[in-house]
Amino acid sequence: MDCRYDARMMDEGQILVLNSGSSSIKFALYTAARDPARVLAGTISGIGATPAFTAANADGRPLPAGLPRDTGALTHVSALTRLLDWLAARDGSSKLLGAGHRVVHGGARYAAPMRLDAAGLAALEQLVPMAPLHQPHNLAAVRVLLNLQPDLAQVACFDTAFHSTLPAAARDFALPRDITAAGVRRYGFHGLSYEYIAGVLPQHLGGRADGRVIVAHLGAGASLCAMRGRRSVATTMGFTALDGLMMGTRSGAIDPGVLFYLMRERSMSPDAVEDLLYRRSGLLGVSGTSGDMSALLANPDPRAKEAVDLFCYRAAREIGSLAAALGGLDALVFTAGIGERAAPVRAAICEQSGWLGIALDETANREHRVLINAPGSKVAVCVIPTDEEIVIAKHTRKLLTA
Repeated sequence: MDCRYDARMMDEGQILVLNSGSSSIKFALYTAARDPARVLAGTISGIGATPAFTAANADGRPLPAGLPRDTGALTHVSALTRLLDWLAARDGSSKLLGAGHRVVHGGARYAAPMRLDAAGLAALEQLVPMAPLHQPHNLAAVRVLLNLQPDLAQVACFDTAFHSTLPAAARDFALPRDITAAGVRRYGFHGLSYEYIAGVLPQHLGGRADGRVIVAHLGAGASLCAMRGRRSVATTMGFTALDGLMMGTRSGAIDPGVLFYLMRERSMSPDAVEDLLYRRSGLLGVSGTSGDMSALLANPDPRAKEAVDLFCYRAAREIGSLAAALGGLDALVFTAGIGERAAPVRAAICEQSGWLGIALDETANREHRVLINAPGSKVAVCVIPTDEEIVIAKHTRKLLTA
């Protein structure tokens, strides 16, 4: 079926953006015009348990709940079915032309967004072992829509694609060549976020935007990306989204020998080790109470402070590593949940990175301004909210008209 649309259809149509997780589905609806505009956004949470639905217009005004009155547990199938019904009932005159999905891993093969079909979905399912926390749930939404609306065009946008510009020295592990050739290499993640930041950097940094920039995507998942010419040249995540920085529940980089020790001396199975490193480590593991940074910052327990301190230390140390890869630093950008909202974390990271020429304006940082460096700072420091959804919407529109 030819799913290309003419200009009139695009102007009148809409694009659905989906980010499907294990227990929630984040969604946003955009116009399909040349410059997509957000119509609404929301979340269906509690999949597999007690469901909850929240949605708001583009101006932030809440919209009525979209879940039926029955209280049965939601599955991905029923959640998406109800979402589509709610969207159709909300504005029956508009036409849904396509759906764009955040898909965490594209592997070595997919370095750009792609139109999805059954064969493409099968190829992406082969990458589940590389991103077990995300890939299965990202693809579940694709599979459900293929069944519910088989004629609806679907597009996968990959978190790994932005890092396809990594040079070999930043990409390859020191392993035998046959293993590297089989795809065991650094891929990097959070690429949709980095792509958005790279696109808006000139608005905030002017000519510095094309210089030596480190972007810190700090959230429940956390990573850093070194950019030159607004292209990725080094990043902290690797073969999986487990590497690099300490995260909400993930350990980040760890001596591989620890894994051998856990399996041999503690008799832990590979599945148990995977669960430990993905779900029971990071801020949660160190604090013993929570993987949420805002909760830890408000918690007087010394273990909470130790978790925050370790998070900041690991971030500052990796910033030093990426600055070495860049040969210096012109700008540091904070984004994502922690990066955008946790002023004490930004302050601690910048203080430990002061040797690079970073000087922070404490008032600007506390007030969450866009530019938070002091006037005499050799390095510009910015706080820029990310918007992965608009990146997906634009890619989806482009492929719908290709």
